[in-house]
Amino acid sequence: MGFLDLFNGFSTDIGIDLGTCNTLIYIKGKGIVINEPSVVAEERGTKRVVAVGNEAKQMLWKTPGEIIAKRPLRDGVIADLEATEKMIRYFLAKVLPKRWLVRPRMVIGVPSCITDVEKRAVEESALKAGAREVKIIEESLAAAIGADIPIFEPAGHMVCDIGGGTTEISVISLGGMVVTNAIRLGGDEFDEAIIKHVRSVHNLIIGEQMAERLKITIGNASPEKNIDKMEIKGTDAITGLPRRLEIDSIEVREALQEPINAIIEEVKKTLGQTPPELAADIVERGIVMTGGGSLLKGLPKLISKETGVPVFLAENALYCVALGAGLYWEHAKDANSSRNVYNNLNL
Repeated sequence: MGFLDLFNGFSTDIGIDLGTCNTLIYIKGKGIVINEPSVVAEERGTKRVVAVGNEAKQMLWKTPGEIIAKRPLRDGVIADLEATEKMIRYFLAKVLPKRWLVRPRMVIGVPSCITDVEKRAVEESALKAGAREVKIIEESLAAAIGADIPIFEPAGHMVCDIGGGTTEISVISLGGMVVTNAIRLGGDEFDEAIIKHVRSVHNLIIGEQMAERLKITIGNASPEKNIDKMEIKGTDAITGLPRRLEIDSIEVREALQEPINAIIEEVKKTLGQTPPELAADIVERGIVMTGGGSLLKGLPKLISKETGVPVFLAENALYCVALGAGLYWEHAKDANSSRNVYNNLNL
């Protein structure tokens, strides 16, 4: 064992899914230790942090003038570097000892559609928050590791990761991305579609949290036998007065059609760009769905119907990116060992 291996042995390996809606943190040996909203509440003038995560989310759109609650990430990328750094630092302080023997290594899953400048912003935030070493990997690669897909074998695996701000569809073989497509559309756009529909059809203005609750409770992508109903509350767009309204699952499905169709088209496009040998593997093995957006009722079934390919929801769909990021170093080490064995056999 070399000095570097010994040094890394004392280090804490951390995987972070720095999501638009939620931040998840995985620590080796402990599992998922943080799953909280990516929201920071600050004093307007001093920028002093008042609350982070669950507590800050409750303040969204409800704060007095001197406090501002905001999401520092938009569409999977950092919109406010300083607030992101404070958020990461706060979450790490909650789960790590105050005095580190060796600063942790961090692996962060990011969408493949972000620019090099945006990647550097993520890296800079993690280093300032206390990381010794930062590795940035694509979300779908992290999701595949987290979903326990054998990505280092010579076979095609397709992963569709639907997050809060982005959807990424990738074909992975031999530990690398063969084809990948990403769009800046995810669970947030589902909520936005519901807000627009309720306003245009019922003249009722509802907030993001109400739309999200509606999506989770009765949202669906495929027609079902049972029609669920839910009461929502908002502001009448004409009178400006508070009003209640009952809405059913059929109407919610109609509202979600546009963003869902955009995701299906992206999946079809990725399948069309996949080499025939790998496409044959995908038809046999199916598409694995990960991310919070994939939990929308009936979505895997609809994608399977539209593509003719089996679709499976990963066991820990919401946690896959964080899990995969946390296990990345281990998998990379195993892959290197396998390659060395293979190279020695072929000498």
